[in-house]
Amino acid sequence: MTGPVDAQIRQWRGYLEGRRKLRPEDVDELESHLRDTISDLEARGLDGDESFLVAVKRMGAADAVAHEFAREHSDRLWKQLVLGAAEDAAARRGELPVVLALGAGAGLSLLAVLQLLGDVSPRFVAFAVAPFLVAYFAWKRSMPVRGAAIVLGGFVVTAAVLAAYRFGSGTSTEVLCVVATPVVLWFGVGVAYTGGAWRSGPRRMDFVRFTGEYAIYFLLIALGGGAITGLTIGALSTVGLQAETPITTWVLPVCVGGAVLVAAWLVEAKQEVIENIAPVLTRIFTPITLLMLLVVLVAFASRPGLIGVDRDLLVFMTVVLVLVVGLLLYAVSARDPRRRPDVFDRLQVALVVAAIAVDLVVLVAMLTRTAEFGASPNKAAVVGLNLILLVILAGAAVLGVGFVRGRRDFVSVERWQTGTLPAYAAWAAIVALAFPPLFGFR
Repeated sequence: MTGPVDAQIRQWRGYLEGRRKLRPEDVDELESHLRDTISDLEARGLDGDESFLVAVKRMGAADAVAHEFAREHSDRLWKQLVLGAAEDAAARRGELPVVLALGAGAGLSLLAVLQLLGDVSPRFVAFAVAPFLVAYFAWKRSMPVRGAAIVLGGFVVTAAVLAAYRFGSGTSTEVLCVVATPVVLWFGVGVAYTGGAWRSGPRRMDFVRFTGEYAIYFLLIALGGGAITGLTIGALSTVGLQAETPITTWVLPVCVGGAVLVAAWLVEAKQEVIENIAPVLTRIFTPITLLMLLVVLVAFASRPGLIGVDRDLLVFMTVVLVLVVGLLLYAVSARDPRRRPDVFDRLQVALVVAAIAVDLVVLVAMLTRTAEFGASPNKAAVVGLNLILLVILAGAAVLGVGFVRGRRDFVSVERWQTGTLPAYAAWAAIVALAFPPLFGFR
């Protein structure tokens, strides 16, 4: 089968995998039957697109979920979804109590961690809420109990190792641990999000899209909640009640923990009703980010001595590169694989090339500083992360150029991006768990 047909099949499979009604083995069987039908239709003279649409229609006669896909997408694939059937609406209503219960649990867990662990609590903040997200997605995706237990067991082992570490006050390794641990736990959340089918490229890409939109929803909730909290404290102060300390100490942690679950539920509910906002966001921020990187490169070229001495600038640029890679990944998740290369795809390739140039500058500067001043946990973490980013960006550049020149299909770009996701979690695990003893907990 041709690349475009394979891309359509992957979209169809991703749709089925996102439904709680089907197990992974059921999807495998349906995909096999679909491919057989397409091959038969192509042998009769139909082209790829026609064969796919006819095959999906025929699948609808044998399976209710496949029929729903055929009804919604056969006239124009991946158009904006409409509100589901009555049973789907009932399922969403039944989901809200579960979300609220898990949100309350996350909030109380976060409050307990902050109140009971004191100075060491930053290490364990992510552990207070991540298990509840795993529980939510494991329930929603009908994840096998064994798979959910493995993920949660990994959380317990990681927390136990961190609890055994004895950091000095404000050491670099402890700060790196606090930063890296949530990345490791988010990988576990991703496994639950896919229902245990982490090897599925479409499900990984769905998780990428979820991550981007989740960050947006959580930020909006945080901004709104912060405004309401400030107004409440101000209103109470006008009548002589000083509520700032009790609200920020006791109420706010519970609300933050609950918001973690509510934001996830909102993204999930929204994805079942309207088209996601990823395409809009990526088309807005890609040219802006490209312009920013070009300005940075010009600044580096005009003041080369700056990058050799300013450590904060190098760390800042590493954060920018992480955001750039996140934007690229988000853009890939938002793109219709069947669409031909356009100006936006060329902009993305240019963005990747600019990011590679910035990454090389940062790497050279960090290695120079390491040779001059010696190794440190922060330098090692930044150098390792930049090396990973360089490899990922280089692969994206090669595949992106091949795609815009018509030598590769977009499926290869997607596979590269989803295939490299575990590298981030692996490096975060090394930084969080291996760096402290390697650098003497300093």
